[in-house]
This record gives sequence, structure tokens and C-alpha cells, in this order.
Amino acid sequence: MTENFIVQADTAGNRIDKAIASMQEKWSRTQVQNFVEEGHLLVNGEKVKKTYKVKEHDHISVDEPEAEPLEIIAEDLALEIVYEDEDVLVVNKPKGMVVHPAPGHATGTLVNGLMHHCNDLSGINGVMRPGIVHRIDKDTSGLLMVAKNDMAHEKLVQQLVDKTVTRRYTALVHGHIPHDKGTIDAPIGRDQKNRQRQAVVDNGKHAVTHFQVTGRFGVDYTVIECRLETGRTHQIRVHMNYIGYPLVGDPKYGPKKTMDIGGQALHAGVLGFVHPRTNEYLEFSAPIPADFEALLARLGSEYEN
Repeated sequence: MTENFIVQADTAGNRIDKAIASMQEKWSRTQVQNFVEEGHLLVNGEKVKKTYKVKEHDHISVDEPEAEPLEIIAEDLALEIVYEDEDVLVVNKPKGMVVHPAPGHATGTLVNGLMHHCNDLSGINGVMRPGIVHRIDKDTSGLLMVAKNDMAHEKLVQQLVDKTVTRRYTALVHGHIPHDKGTIDAPIGRDQKNRQRQAVVDNGKHAVTHFQVTGRFGVDYTVIECRLETGRTHQIRVHMNYIGYPLVGDPKYGPKKTMDIGGQALHAGVLGFVHPRTNEYLEFSAPIPADFEALLARLGSEYEN
């Protein structure tokens, strides 16, 4: 189905995504950007870039592609739903669960469980990632927000872009951090020596992590709370390794001699955002999982003696 638009004076000067989304409310700005990238949108018969600013009298045609069917197996998984309404859902992901299907992980993911729990998830992030606004690593536990419609998805993503989402993590790291708090401002990108890892690199994406010490176990371990200002892949794990305090149990960025605890000691314990419909600020917290708590208790006992 093709829809046609003529740009009026009051719309001229806006980016193509904003202009079209204002003229056709059923499409979000992200969807319009996808139309541009995939060649479904033409301006005066020509392809344009996502940054194109429309001009008065531009003729825009959009050939909306048919919706791609979701091919995800809905599974009745035990999900800890912390909050849910018609627009958003907050879930406490357990350690060891992959967020969305990928090669080697077609089932057992958070998305598989969400598809069973509810079938009204945003489709903005693609067929294999319905509703997923942001993600955390497989072996990181904690809170994630999920969008149940495209309006919610668009607004939640914008909050991430604007750095207004509250995200605080508890981590156990190797070494004795002598100062009580700090900020790591170092760009992150693909490690040129190992494409499976991220690293601090000169041409990487801007990345900022704030941390505060909440406990110490002698000179061997430190408990910290990290607050993310940006959300790069493996950000906390990369940044803490970069300053010499890698996460305990981290198989990718930790030292060879670390505890075998089934993955990094990292928990996304606090998540806060503005509700996309009501504009009310919501904040949720989830205690560290039992195995993480037991590890801290054991270290506390060992270092007291």
C-alpha cells in the first residue's frame, strides 16, 4: 500500500522522520527511518538519507511493506514481572537468561517468555526483539523495561538518548578501590585484537560510568554501585577492567584467576523512567539474587576472621 504526501509550509525544515510521523500518526519516527533505510520512502521519486530535511512542495511517497510475521516460539517461562500496564512492563531478568533470540539461542529467552505472557509488544526493534528497549547481558541479572506498543517504545528510547533513565547496578570487583567514588569517561568500541570483545578505544562511542564504593573486603574485593550515564555494550565490565578493577566471575573481561560463579557478579538493581503516557516518574528496585547475596555474606565472614 502506497501513501503520498505533499509537504506544506508549516512542515518544511523538519527531518523526514519527524515530518512523516506528524502527517501519519500510525507510523513512529523510528518506523519512518526504517522506511528510508530500506528504500520504501522516496522524495520526489528519489531515495534520501534519514537526516534529510523536507522542503515545501516535496512529494513524498511511502510504500509501506507488509508486516513481517513473528517467528518466535512463545514459551511459558517463569518471569518475575515487577510492573505492568497497557504501555510498559518491567521484568526482573534472572542470571543466565538471554534477552532475545539469536543464533544458538532460539528458545528460552526473555522474549520467548514475553510472547507467552502478552502478545501486545512493540514491533519497532524488529522481528526477533519485540518490545525490547534496552538489554542486559545473559549473565547479568536485574531490571529491564519493555514497551508494549510503538508509542511507548519511541518515548522510552528517547529517554535513553536524553540520558534521563535511572540505571544503577551492584557489582563486585577485584582489588581494593581506595577512593569512595569516581567517574570513568572513556569511549568504547570493538576490540581490534579480539572482535568478540569491547574495549576502550580512541574512535569508540562516548561512554560514562559513575561508581560509588559500598563495601570492601580487605585488599582483594570491593563492592560498588554503578550508575550508567550511557549504555554501551558491556559498559560496566569494560570500564572497570580498564581502570584495573575487573568484575569478579567475568569470563570475558575478568582475570584468569577469578571465582567460578557462572558469570560476572553484576546486578541491575534500580530502574527509573518517565511513564510514556502519564509522564509520571516511576522507579523500581530488585534485590541482588540469592547466590550473589550468599557470595557477599561468605566474603564478609571470611574477612572478618
